[in-house]
Amino acid sequence: MIRTQEDYLESLRGIRKRVFMFGEEIDDYVDHPMIRPSLNAVGMTYQLANDPEHTELMTAESNLTGRRVNRFTHLHQNTQDLVNKVKMQRLLGQCTACCFQRCVGMDSFNALDVITYQMDLDLGTEYNQRFRKYLAHVQEENLVVDGAMTDPKGDRRLSPSQQADPDLYLRIVDENEDGLFIRGAKLHQTGALSAHEILVMPTRSLREEDRDYAVACAVPADAEGIVYVYGRQASDTRKLEGGKIDVGNYQFGGHEAMIIFQDVFVPWEWVFMCREIHYAGGLVELFAAHHRASYGGCKVGVGDVLIGAVQAVAKAQGTEKASHIKDKIVEMVHLNETLFACGLATSYEGVRAQSGTYMIDYLLANITKLNVTRFPYEIARIAQDIAGGLMVTMPSEQDFNHPEVGPLLEKYLVGSEDFTTEHRQRLLRLIENITLGAGGVGYLVESLHGAGSPMAQRIMITRLAELDAKEENALKIAGLLEEPSAQAGD
Repeated sequence: MIRTQEDYLESLRGIRKRVFMFGEEIDDYVDHPMIRPSLNAVGMTYQLANDPEHTELMTAESNLTGRRVNRFTHLHQNTQDLVNKVKMQRLLGQCTACCFQRCVGMDSFNALDVITYQMDLDLGTEYNQRFRKYLAHVQEENLVVDGAMTDPKGDRRLSPSQQADPDLYLRIVDENEDGLFIRGAKLHQTGALSAHEILVMPTRSLREEDRDYAVACAVPADAEGIVYVYGRQASDTRKLEGGKIDVGNYQFGGHEAMIIFQDVFVPWEWVFMCREIHYAGGLVELFAAHHRASYGGCKVGVGDVLIGAVQAVAKAQGTEKASHIKDKIVEMVHLNETLFACGLATSYEGVRAQSGTYMIDYLLANITKLNVTRFPYEIARIAQDIAGGLMVTMPSEQDFNHPEVGPLLEKYLVGSEDFTTEHRQRLLRLIENITLGAGGVGYLVESLHGAGSPMAQRIMITRLAELDAKEENALKIAGLLEEPSAQAGD
């Protein structure tokens, strides 16, 4: 069982993945300077679980085995589990200032448990039994599982089976008595290189002609036929420069990769949906709702770090007592805590599914995510406003170390006499990282598109808002609908 950050890193060294970056295949992805910060972030999910101060948030009693397990592998058994999940995500965001890459797997587990149970009730299958056996294995070993949902999609006007290339959505291409074979690709896979296993799911609702695309299954991350292509991020090559200042957040980071499946074999015991088209859409919607609720925790934690950096840089620049600076920081806090309130609300309003696993409130989960598509951008804008232009015009770390110009930079770029130039330099680089650099991938663009772009939330809100009931209430109050009422004087 993986118990510590060191155990985790060592476990990855035994997984031989085919990884490509900058046109080359990488042999040692675990210690590669571009990738290692991501693995360090995942490592915190193990480290904090061993801290007595955080045990309640980071672990839970498994309903499958009765043992204490990492919460990222747990099936939510009550609303407090849902609340603790959001609080855990905020904590990890505070500790890493980036994506810690286990949320998609956790949200996938909880969606699949509900849907496979319903499939078994309706169809007489044994998918839920298979899935829970698989999840017990994940819990026992404390594995990192990458939930893989997003397909390339090709021409968005066409269904999967109508595409010129049928592989633009992942599909079943063959099967035998031992299992099936899948081909296709999954995009934007956060933490793909951090994972021990991949949990594949369909990406949309499907029709009868799309039966081969209705597949959910698990595969080892180093299964034969899987290839990973590392995705670029803004300012990513600063990690190759060897310094600790210009990168902004040198210890932690996130990453995305494209996963290509080339006729990958999956044994039947790891298959949890096979051509049951009528359940694909429900799985996507439930996973998306869980993941949208997650953003009310993780993005808030990163926001806490950004707000702290802005408060600190205002002190370093001597502007912390200006009324307009104070007001702007209050606005950052207001926006950040509003996101947290949404994450808590969708959790407290959670309901029990037939499988016994708890689901978040669908409507409030979508409200949470729609706010997340906007509020971090405003928080980032205020951060840049307070930080000032030096955040993007500051000379490099190497220049500060130069024997001739370094002392001149120290002289002219100092702020308040209470702080060193390097103190200001490090804070500005951290703000740059979160709002413009590699950290901005997780804090901003992922806030916009992760778990579905804004229109996906608007569609769900329209469906769930009970607008007819709201209209009826208004008509009654306006006296436009007859309804029995108490007579005056009764």
